[in-house]
Amino acid sequence: MVMSSRRARLIVMDLDDLTAALTLSQRLGFLGDRPIPEVIEHAGGFVDALDDVRGRVVDLGSGGGVPGLVIAQQRPDLALTLVDRRTKRTDFLDRMVHRYRLRDRVSVEACDTDSLIGREGGTFDAAVARGFGPPMFTLETGVKLVRPGGVVVISEPPDGDRWDADAVAALGVYRRVSGAGVAVFERR
Repeated sequence: MVMSSRRARLIVMDLDDLTAALTLSQRLGFLGDRPIPEVIEHAGGFVDALDDVRGRVVDLGSGGGVPGLVIAQQRPDLALTLVDRRTKRTDFLDRMVHRYRLRDRVSVEACDTDSLIGREGGTFDAAVARGFGPPMFTLETGVKLVRPGGVVVISEPPDGDRWDADAVAALGVYRRVSGAGVAVFERR
């Protein structure tokens, strides 16, 4: 039996690659003016919140790639779907996924979330969102995409609690202890 000398290897985007991709995203106007190291640090809250997650994660309103590209760089064990309805942004994300050889575990979709829910509702292990929409709308959308036991992770403002406990419970989720800069909800 002849064994191939080629071995399958997991290509991981390094921090320099990630910084370059997000810097370009910022230059194109897809990210705000916040320094890229701070953007990456904030997105680390999403990575930490996904610590117990295995499988498939959807990034709602991926825009310039945050937190999706950060998760791809720091969690090569996850399969990611980056979703945005603006094709200019998904074209950029698709180029980054191709450039950094992430296509085996990261897909990019230009669509609205209603069509994604129609095709893949309840199949993701987690949903993440940084600036997708109003908080409860974002949570409702995430809940429709994750399986029972799945988590929804949403970016939080620096101050205050914006979640109505009754409205959250009505969605069939409970709020876990939240991490740095994010709120974490689990679907029952």
